[in-house]
Amino acid sequence: MSDDILQVENLKVEFSTYGGTVKAVRGVSFSVERSKTLAIVGESGCGKSVSVQSIMGLIPMPPGRITSGSAKINGHEIIGLSAKEANKYRGVEIAMIFQDPMSSLNPTMTIGDQISETLMVHKGFSYKEASKQAVELLEKTHIPEAAKRAKQYPFEFSGGMLQRAMIAQSLACNPTILIADEPTTALDVTIQAQILELMSELQQSEGMSIVLITHDLAVVAKMADRVAVMYAGQVIEMGNVDEIFYQSSHPYTLGLKEAMPSNQKDKGKKLTPIAGSPPDLFSPPSGCAYYARCPYAMAICETQMPDEFLIATDGDKNNNQKDSDHYSRCWLQHPDSPQVDSLYQSGRTNVS
Repeated sequence: MSDDILQVENLKVEFSTYGGTVKAVRGVSFSVERSKTLAIVGESGCGKSVSVQSIMGLIPMPPGRITSGSAKINGHEIIGLSAKEANKYRGVEIAMIFQDPMSSLNPTMTIGDQISETLMVHKGFSYKEASKQAVELLEKTHIPEAAKRAKQYPFEFSGGMLQRAMIAQSLACNPTILIADEPTTALDVTIQAQILELMSELQQSEGMSIVLITHDLAVVAKMADRVAVMYAGQVIEMGNVDEIFYQSSHPYTLGLKEAMPSNQKDKGKKLTPIAGSPPDLFSPPSGCAYYARCPYAMAICETQMPDEFLIATDGDKNNNQKDSDHYSRCWLQHPDSPQVDSLYQSGRTNVS
């Protein structure tokens, strides 16, 4: 029996606009194992948040629509459900921490009442029972004077405490999967570390799986078990965290690493940004979406979509290892590619 809690296959999402149809997600597939963390990384606009929001049924339809794909929680399909049916999973089996808690929480309700509402809707608790449980949840997320704080409104909380309150609300029904969409973006580095430590602690105590959406590779290195690298609405590389950092096999992943600050003492080293801009998703390219920005681009990259190539662990060209779960959507990984050896050498550059 598979140990995957969430399985997403060939997800495609589009948005109709006055300028045309934006193909925001173009065939995304991934899975999340029980009690493990999957990080989804990539530039802003690559489709990270849209992918998980569409699974949760949170994208507005119209203008958005899911044109194909499947998403299963413990074997149960959740795409295409009515709102009533979807609520049997949302907040119960799968919960979400949003990027900006201030705009995600209701400013007219106390923090305690917002957590209580979740328990009353999904668990059938009385208001008294739900209020007591809300205080316990706030205590679990290390909010001091939880009983007092439960009676306060969002504007009375700091950014870090709001994020803790969001986590408490997400944990109300003991979900098996927690989706964290840029949970530390608006926080200073000290509070970021506290929130990440809290998430790790709760994952161990509650046995949750986590889908972490971020563009911060330092957060990925600290939190993730597996990593999906997204670009232009596609997963272009997937592997465990060590493979992504130390055996990078896609030029885009290499570019992200080169653009990341390091804690090394070499003051003469400069960050290398990725040149150019992402492709126009009103009319996605027929070949590799990274072609125009890729320093390793070949003629085939412009016209033909690359396959998913399994990556050998020893760095040779034998990319057909059946036991490998590291893959890259890049023609450079084809056994006949003349540049694959130099790419592997570049991809194994250590990142501190």
